[in-house]
Amino acid sequence: MNPRPLVIALAVILLMLAAACGGGSNSPAPARPENDSGQAPPGVSQERDSSGRRDATAEQISTFALDVDTASYDYARRLLKEGQRPEPARIRPEEFVNSFRQDYPEPPDNGFTVQVDGARVPGDGAALVRVGLRTRGAEAGARRPANLTFVVDVSGSMAEPGRLDLVREALHTLVDQLGAGDRVSLVAFSEEAEPIIPMTSASGRDRLHAAVDRLAVRGTTNLEAGLTAGYAEAARSFSPAATNRVILLSDGLANTGETSWRGILDRVADNAGRRITLLCVGVGREYGDELMEQLADNGDGAAVYVSTADDARRVFAEQLAANLDLRARDAKAQVVFNPSTVESYRLVGYENRRLAAEDFRDDAADGGEVGPGHAVTALYDVRLREGAGGQLLTAAVRWQDPDTRAPGETSRSVEIGDLAGSPWEGPSPRFQVDVVAAAFAEYLRAREPIAGMDSGELARQAARLAALTEDAAVRELADLIGRAASLG
Repeated sequence: MNPRPLVIALAVILLMLAAACGGGSNSPAPARPENDSGQAPPGVSQERDSSGRRDATAEQISTFALDVDTASYDYARRLLKEGQRPEPARIRPEEFVNSFRQDYPEPPDNGFTVQVDGARVPGDGAALVRVGLRTRGAEAGARRPANLTFVVDVSGSMAEPGRLDLVREALHTLVDQLGAGDRVSLVAFSEEAEPIIPMTSASGRDRLHAAVDRLAVRGTTNLEAGLTAGYAEAARSFSPAATNRVILLSDGLANTGETSWRGILDRVADNAGRRITLLCVGVGREYGDELMEQLADNGDGAAVYVSTADDARRVFAEQLAANLDLRARDAKAQVVFNPSTVESYRLVGYENRRLAAEDFRDDAADGGEVGPGHAVTALYDVRLREGAGGQLLTAAVRWQDPDTRAPGETSRSVEIGDLAGSPWEGPSPRFQVDVVAAAFAEYLRAREPIAGMDSGELARQAARLAALTEDAAVRELADLIGRAASLG
């Protein structure tokens, strides 16, 4: 295949992508997250053009909380397979990219690997830079014991065919994976919360399976009551030697009691800050994406979405250790661009996770929770200065030990000369998959082909990469791109 048409199209995309970037400021007024109107708060530097690019001279620092969520991609995948196009507001490019396997080496300890690579886009001085972070995976049998409190939505909206059945199957799958030191409790909620079974050892597996089978649909959705009761149960059974986690399984369609994520978090914030983490597992065709994502982001947790039994097995069997245990708390990344070589930059995605520059080393500032073997990827669209050479950027990650809260930090730099000459010739196949996944997310957010790189071109690249990587997930990505194109 002649890559030049795609390279030209990609170059234009890099000029027109509308994704906002994360960032701080080296000016006296530090950059803060934008408000709901999309404008920076008063007094904050707005050194960016209409596309959201940051001027590297005025704002050379980009800071964001790590995010391992994948719910946005999994929910979009379900809708596209059912012949529906997802709403642009539900598309988060970082969750598309983080849904795919990465090629970053594991660190030798409980910290992070930092990998930085990239490629020039021939013709206009642009480049794509990937910052990749990874934790060490869990060794077989080495996962710490877990105290798990399941908070299960049994309201009327869960009566959708297959919805509560899928939740039961997910819970049965999890119970079958429990180790000797694990314990589980179960709380159901509709208009009120009801304890189903108190914290029970994995040796009582039959009792746990029976409790799951008793779940039945009834009433309205008081998610606030469910989470409050779930955190209370988790607090009563808290063990400093275990992973203490609340796992919410719901469609996120709260309609009784407090219904906003801000209000619900006000009720559970005390427990959420006491080493009890949250995993939000979304289900259902109609899905409260914002509520579940924000609960996860602000409740020391992560958000995933399941629509099939295979998804449930992936979350609760294949990825069990990564979804239950922790390697790092309040993890944050910071990328410092060299203004003598970089004219401007944009972080693709992470709109909800950006931080001020000074938050990076403020260990009281909230970051993201990362489990064993998790990879986190950030893609930057960078405009290089003509003829520049030397250091491009330095990327750092900072985190806290999940038990001691002792901080750790590591970093890596990259030179302009380290960049490949083209996104499609030289970079690793996994880098190329990340580019296609991010471009697809932007295509879905724009609801039309962007700058000539239509869905057909994206699908052809995905198909090429599926053959190259022999990865079924990349093959599925190519199929999804084709389905999106057929919807017009």
